[in-house]
Amino acid sequence: MQCSWKAVILLALASIAIQYTAIRTFTSKPFQLCPVLIPQNCGLGAQETDTPFERGCDEYAYFNAFNASRKTHVLVLATTRSGSSFVGQLLNQHSDIFYLFEPLYHVQTALIPRLSHSRNTADRRVMLGASRDLLRSLYGCDLHFLESYIKPAPTNHTTDKLFRRGASRALCSQPVCDAFSPAEANVEEGDCVKKCATLNMTLAAESCRDKRHVAIKIVRVPEIGDLRALVEDPRLNLKVIQLVRDPRGILASRIETFRDTYRLWRIWRATGRKPYNLDLTQLTVVCEDFLSSVSTGLSHPYWLKGKYMVVRYEDLARNPLQKTKDIYDYLGLSMDKNVVDWIQANTRGSNELSAKHKYGTVRDSAANAESWRLKLSFDMVDYTQTVCQKILHTLGYKSVKSAEELKNMSLSLVADKVFVPFL
Repeated sequence: MQCSWKAVILLALASIAIQYTAIRTFTSKPFQLCPVLIPQNCGLGAQETDTPFERGCDEYAYFNAFNASRKTHVLVLATTRSGSSFVGQLLNQHSDIFYLFEPLYHVQTALIPRLSHSRNTADRRVMLGASRDLLRSLYGCDLHFLESYIKPAPTNHTTDKLFRRGASRALCSQPVCDAFSPAEANVEEGDCVKKCATLNMTLAAESCRDKRHVAIKIVRVPEIGDLRALVEDPRLNLKVIQLVRDPRGILASRIETFRDTYRLWRIWRATGRKPYNLDLTQLTVVCEDFLSSVSTGLSHPYWLKGKYMVVRYEDLARNPLQKTKDIYDYLGLSMDKNVVDWIQANTRGSNELSAKHKYGTVRDSAANAESWRLKLSFDMVDYTQTVCQKILHTLGYKSVKSAEELKNMSLSLVADKVFVPFL
């Protein structure tokens, strides 16, 4: 018993450490993470200030300068069938961006399979905590952390199970893959998967470190507030692109793409009668998450200054070159020739082709933006307008009052609305 006081102290310290880790992982309002001004970090001498703790990190001029010299970490925050694959490719085509397509897929399937849109608080906290940790590691090019979620587990850091590996140019080219020459700029996703064989995660991490910037697109985090811990993390230079789309268009696309999950919606469309057991949350959750996230972003909280931009899919579809330039201007990056060439090759296709490939990006983008009007019945549209009224108004989407107005394609339902990045 002579050393019992030492044991008590050790236990107390361990308890504090565990509580701190838990709070950092699960809290929805994370601690402010501002760097301490110390000589070896910034050459400004010791910190001598009585500034309130709540002041934003971006008010420290030296910190902004430090961030400008580092990698830019880009996050496309979206939901399924909102055009996120298209936006992701606009970043993927840049020669100096390392891009990953939905790595959080592996977190979901490992932790809460079949519950990708769970509203259970405990499920949500587990998913969000793990997602933030993984994103932080990926932005630091620590791809080995992702291996913990890939099933079956990689062998000797190699796997053929990375979700949509072929959607990343960096993972289909040297040093990760030797199957294609540097001159082969636009490798088809299927060809990459077939010819590149297993993915070496160590080489992938090396490729990530060699690139100037890292971009990740996700559809499994509901709103920007869930990412505040990452946005405020001084180790990251994070810029968020919040992609939104008319909820009526999202619903129409999901009905066509996820036919089993949205079977009752198809019955409603075919019969004109709404099934009594229809899962309405498949629609309402989208509108609620959009409204919460966009409301937070457009309220311009200090922690999002210089780090948040809203992009409407419809604006991008109607004027892809100009809108992509706006995105790159916000990111502080130049839009290289690869991006321009890809846009010209992938925005003049056929809607029939895009319908055959549910995750494809080749389409007549302008015509596709409002094609949902020919796929939904008026009563389905009217219901959507009722439950999603607030977000439709906030994002500048017009409502229709009749079936004739719905089918009148000469009348655009997308109002002219400019969303200026919060700089």
